[in-house]
Amino acid sequence: MTQATIERIETRLVDLPTIRPHKLSVATMYGQTLMLVKVYCSDGIVGIGEGTTIAGMAYGPESPEAMKLAIDAYFAPAMIGKDATQIQALMAHLGKLVKVNHFSKSALETALLDAQGKRLGVPVSELLGGRRRERLPVAWTLASGDTAKDIAEAEHMLDVRRHKVFKLKIGAKELKTDIKHVTEIKKAVGERAAVRVDVNMAWSETQAAWAIPALADAGCDLVEQPVASAAALARLMRRFPVALMADEVLQGPDSAFEIAKNGGADVFAIKIEQSGGLFAAQRVAAIADAAGIELYGGTMLEGACSTVASAHLFASFANLQWGTELFGPLLITEEILTTPLDYSDFELTVPKGPGLGIELDEAKVERFTRDGLMKVTR
Repeated sequence: MTQATIERIETRLVDLPTIRPHKLSVATMYGQTLMLVKVYCSDGIVGIGEGTTIAGMAYGPESPEAMKLAIDAYFAPAMIGKDATQIQALMAHLGKLVKVNHFSKSALETALLDAQGKRLGVPVSELLGGRRRERLPVAWTLASGDTAKDIAEAEHMLDVRRHKVFKLKIGAKELKTDIKHVTEIKKAVGERAAVRVDVNMAWSETQAAWAIPALADAGCDLVEQPVASAAALARLMRRFPVALMADEVLQGPDSAFEIAKNGGADVFAIKIEQSGGLFAAQRVAAIADAAGIELYGGTMLEGACSTVASAHLFASFANLQWGTELFGPLLITEEILTTPLDYSDFELTVPKGPGLGIELDEAKVERFTRDGLMKVTR
């Protein structure tokens, strides 16, 4: 294969509306901003990637604006002229030049993998070892903040056979109010659906020790990141008849190893952006498998590009005991792909085309592209 070098890299910020406000313990989202990146190669291949975060910088240290600046000012100049086919070597080189910036690195690695898949005529999943499944179960997050609205939303999702696993965002309200909210929703859906919660680090260890048994009694089967520290999460382990999942404390393979070594979680939420890319997320999953920790395919509420990249990775996992929550594109009102993703019968179909297997609707992307870095928010 003839060597293909990187000729230029383009980034843009795309502001998209969501179907409703999305309430988390750390913030309320009224829209989603995607940082889209395109890597243009000398052989005419163009790879696309995406960097997206939850609620700006309320969730973590990177924002879409920061990702764009990092790529434009630091990553892109170091990538121009480099071999686009030697992806892991190039990402290792960039890792020495730029510390952390996991989300930016994930976006670039996704674009390089998309380009390589197109170049070879194979899906990204084949570059990751080969897929083991064609479809992935997808959970839906209920986060309106209103119990009656969430129940109505859950009933609709069950009726149209789109989701039968629901994750509830809690932690922003008083403990008893949150417990009542979960209890009423689980009572409404009964055995037709599983109910889980995500606290997004909002509780103290004492609060978590009080609340988790009540959640178990309500029928909740999984509690995601109830406390902020890995040490506190480890102390809560094995005390309750409900699985505890690590999310925000998972920041790549090194943190995954420490959590696994200390028996700090029943489940790992695997996120390609938080891990620093698909290959790093693959290593996180391997650490979990070796330690007997179960896997869940997480999301940063990404748009189509990162959602599909994640799907290609999760399709290659030997174990995916807790399914995925790759519903990000469904939260956005505007379709930015020429062919929408196939969400049906409670699952997402992993695209089979070369690379990511998707094509952007360039006119739609252009329409929602931000002019500059500043954005007026409500």
